[in-house]
Amino acid sequence: MDDITKPAKRDRTSTVGRGKAITRAAPLDDEHWQNDLVTVSFGDSLQHYEKWETPTCIVSDGAYGVLGFEGDTSDHTGIPEWYEPHIAAWSSRATAQTTLWFWNSEIGWAAAHPILEKYGWRYVNANIWNKGKGHIAGNVNTSKIRRFPVTTEVCVQYVMEARVQGAPLREWLIGEWARSGLPRRAANTACGVKDAAARKYLDKGHLWYFPPPEMFEKLQAYANEHGNPAGRPYFSLDGVSPGMADDWAKMRSKFKCPYGVTNVWERPALRGSERFSVPGGKAVHLNQKPLDLMSQIIEATTDTGDVVWEPFGGLFSACVAAHRLGRRAYSAEIDPTYFHFGLERLRSEGLQHLLL
Repeated sequence: MDDITKPAKRDRTSTVGRGKAITRAAPLDDEHWQNDLVTVSFGDSLQHYEKWETPTCIVSDGAYGVLGFEGDTSDHTGIPEWYEPHIAAWSSRATAQTTLWFWNSEIGWAAAHPILEKYGWRYVNANIWNKGKGHIAGNVNTSKIRRFPVTTEVCVQYVMEARVQGAPLREWLIGEWARSGLPRRAANTACGVKDAAARKYLDKGHLWYFPPPEMFEKLQAYANEHGNPAGRPYFSLDGVSPGMADDWAKMRSKFKCPYGVTNVWERPALRGSERFSVPGGKAVHLNQKPLDLMSQIIEATTDTGDVVWEPFGGLFSACVAAHRLGRRAYSAEIDPTYFHFGLERLRSEGLQHLLL
């Protein structure tokens, strides 16, 4: 056994200087910029999270683990280590109303998922951006790559798991009703329905429904009036007074979806004037996201005036989308070339916004 050499510890994977289309050598003119809605800084976002307002929405587009572009890790095995400090920071600032949109490759997301779960992010849905066959343009040698050509990316929706007094929301809600000493069927009387309240709001399995705020208020009012007096108050979110409808509404992330939108986004890759380029037509960032998709996810999970975080700024696509939607946005970018051109884009966007 003494002759066996332990495998060397892998070096931390790099996220800088890989596959860039353009490199700008000149020093930055500015390292911080803001207007009435957007604040961006040059540097590692880990150094800025504490300065940003509480997020209603986080749009993450960091390392993918496929060696495909600037910002990537050497492979997917480096993904957990790369993301963990960021995910821990997001969790420390998120609330029950915060939604995380996690852009990645399939293998990158798979590698990151256990870390997201570890820090309290709960999976909601995997959304697929299908760029179509035009994305590969018939230039893939399948006998060489030994797989079907890839035309997709994933944008996975997570929410921060709500807890009250350390218990997950469902367990706490059911526990409060049980603590009142009232029979389960009495929940129907409390809510003014024949059967739905006991069947939906007090279900211990996967059929559980989040009670609408008005129904939560009815449950707590009934429990506090008819339940065991010794245990009052029931359904207290702060441990002092019974929770009201507005308090309960904040225990769930926001979401609204236009009719007809599904989790498969049929949308060509960026081309032409839509892609941010330098004079001569050379694209600055090879993984720039479409503004319509960024707008779609931000609008679905925020309201006007809410805060959007874009931890890995790139060309600040989420910030641009947030600005157009009247949301406040915060971002940082560690690469000076991207920061310079992203700042140019934001300044141009800001001027256009003022002209509208």
